[in-house]
Amino acid sequence: MQRKKILANALFAAVILLAAAALFLLRGAGRAADAPLQARLVYGDGADRVLDLPLDEDKVYDVDTGYLTVHIEVRDGAARFVDSPCPDHICEGYGWLTLEDQTATCLPARAVLTIVPAA
Repeated sequence: MQRKKILANALFAAVILLAAAALFLLRGAGRAADAPLQARLVYGDGADRVLDLPLDEDKVYDVDTGYLTVHIEVRDGAARFVDSPCPDHICEGYGWLTLEDQTATCLPARAVLTIVPAA
């Protein structure tokens, strides 16, 4: 009886792991592995204020969001909030964003920085 229970649990775990692996592979199949990425800054009260930042050009961007001026640094294919004027500096703690769908948010500035596929 105990042996059947262990076998059933092992089989259940294997099915879950296979399903997770299949979902992981399907998610990656949607775009080429070497497709270029860019940083996208959405800021202000609406989603209509968008700034796309190329990751292949090292530069610091100063963007007035209407609340605060955020500073975005792009270097070596990565982007991050740097030297933020907000009171808690949580957005700086996200560090460098390099992978698709990685996101950093500065709530006082109402700004969201995300890595997305280049258009």
